[in-house]
Amino acid sequence: MKFKRFTFGSLKIDDVTYEKDVVIDRGKIGKRQKKASRKYRDIFGHTPLSNEEPIPWNCRQLVVGSGKYGSLPVMDEVKEEARRRDVHLIVLPTDEAIELLRKEPAKTNAILHLTC
Repeated sequence: MKFKRFTFGSLKIDDVTYEKDVVIDRGKIGKRQKKASRKYRDIFGHTPLSNEEPIPWNCRQLVVGSGKYGSLPVMDEVKEEARRRDVHLIVLPTDEAIELLRKEPAKTNAILHLTC
């Protein structure tokens, strides 16, 4: 998997450009299913990452790209679930998350927020 370009609202992986948040689960790329987390939007001012949505827990390390400016909130329940599952959770602005994924792709899943 080659990360080629990330700009606000757009990420190119291999030869495909994504314009919605993506989930990388054991090398497969899909769209983030954030609808269930929208009910928390008023609390956070942004749709957070919550356990209400599918999270790719089948890994040793989960990298969350929190957006161009690091604005994606990650709810405490997600952090607690990561500890319970013994998954190393790393939350970074998306450009830094991509750099980490380039260096340490093995046994790492990701959720990448492409805007704010």
